Amino acid sequence: MPPTRQRPAFDADQRTALLGWYDLQRGIVVMKCDGLSEADARRSVIPGSPLMTVAGIVSHLTWAEQLWFEHAFLGREPDGPGWDGVEDSEFQVGDRSFSQVLASYDAQCRRSDEVLAAHDLDEQGVGGQFPSAGSTLGWMLLHMLEETARHAGHLDLVRELLDGETGYY
Repeated sequence: MPPTRQRPAFDADQRTALLGWYDLQRGIVVMKCDGLSEADARRSVIPGSPLMTVAGIVSHLTWAEQLWFEHAFLGREPDGPGWDGVEDSEFQVGDRSFSQVLASYDAQCRRSDEVLAAHDLDEQGVGGQFPSAGSTLGWMLLHMLEETARHAGHLDLVRELLDGETGYY
C-alpha cells in the first residue's frame, strides 16, 4: 500500500471524506516504517512501554483492522493475536520479520477495504463477542480512523527517537 499524501477534497461526500482520511492515516503508518532496519523496527525506545515498537504498533493495527471489520462487523471468527488470552499479544511480533509484519498489515487493510466497499456505512455489525460489535460500519470506520491516527502519532514519536526522522505528510 503506497503512502497516501493527499487529504480528501474539501467538498467530498461523507463516505469519500472518511475513507480518504482513513487512507491518509494508513499511509502515514506505512511512511513511518519506510527505511527502518529490522533491529530498529523492533527496538523499544519508551521505557514504560516496551511493546511500543514500530513493528509492534503495526502488528497491533493489523489485529485491530481484523477485529473491527471482519469479526465485529461480519461476524467471522478471529484468527490472530489478541484472542489468545495473553495481554497485549497483538503487539508481540515473535519471529516474524518486519517485512512480514508490513505485508500482513497491507493484506489486512486490503481485506478491510473490501468490507468497506461492499457495505453501507449505516449497516450494523453482527459479531457478538462485545457490545460495540452491534455498532454501524460507519461507527467502526470512525473508531479505526481514530485508532490509526493515534498510533500514527505514536509512530511519529518512536521514529524520531529511533533515528531523528520527522514529518508525517
